Amino acid sequence: MNIIEGLKYSKDHEWVRAEGNKAYIGITNYAQLELGDIVYIELPSPGDKFEAGDVLGVVESVKTAADVYSPVSGTVVEVNEELAESPEKVNEVPYESWFVILEMDDPSELENLMDEEEYGRYCIEEGK
Repeated sequence: MNIIEGLKYSKDHEWVRAEGNKAYIGITNYAQLELGDIVYIELPSPGDKFEAGDVLGVVESVKTAADVYSPVSGTVVEVNEELAESPEKVNEVPYESWFVILEMDDPSELENLMDEEEYGRYCIEEGK
């Protein structure tokens, strides 16, 4: 399982890369492996506001559909339109294929997420 150092991780298998007050959000390598071949991604619109834990979007694969949850609270400032055209990018490069960029309401929420070591242990404990 591929886990990248320097990111934050949620128990729902989303990753966050924080740059100042901006949070790039995507799904982990584990999540994309579980989903299988991704064929469609439903993303929010710029200006949409989310609280931590809200459904941010939906990923559909050949096997199933899954909600994507916002790991932090904030407002969408940018959506990765490339994923609408090429959702398979998430399977190919999950840690480069961010879904949205949020302007965080409270960057201290990042402290509620796991680092790479904690996430690795979490996945093992969950049998993942």
